Amino acid sequence: MEISKETKAAMRPALWGAAGGAIALAIVGVSWGGWVTGGSAETLASNRAATAVVAALTPICVDRFRQAADASTNLAEMKKATYSFDQSRFVEKGGWATMPGSTEPNSAVAKACAESLGSGKAAERRG
Repeated sequence: MEISKETKAAMRPALWGAAGGAIALAIVGVSWGGWVTGGSAETLASNRAATAVVAALTPICVDRFRQAADASTNLAEMKKATYSFDQSRFVEKGGWATMPGSTEPNSAVAKACAESLGSGKAAERRG
């Protein structure tokens, strides 16, 4: 079965229209439709997982800080630090942001822990 020249000529605009439509659909889908590439999806998933880990481990850090023998002294010492970076470093050095099974402190947990302790949320959880 052979396709005639007239049929080929008649199909050409339809094929160009389909190709153009596919390109337009891809552009609209990525720009406004929320479509993402595999790499972007992986990055989003990793960021969300890291955020969830910090949210889960911060209360443990706060509790470990409060359970320390000299918790009120440590809290006063931490609050003396002017910058949040210094406060999180204080929590890291104290070992409260080093989770069981880990040898290194988690800096994101230390930051969230220092913020939580500095804002008074830790005192609210106690009561």
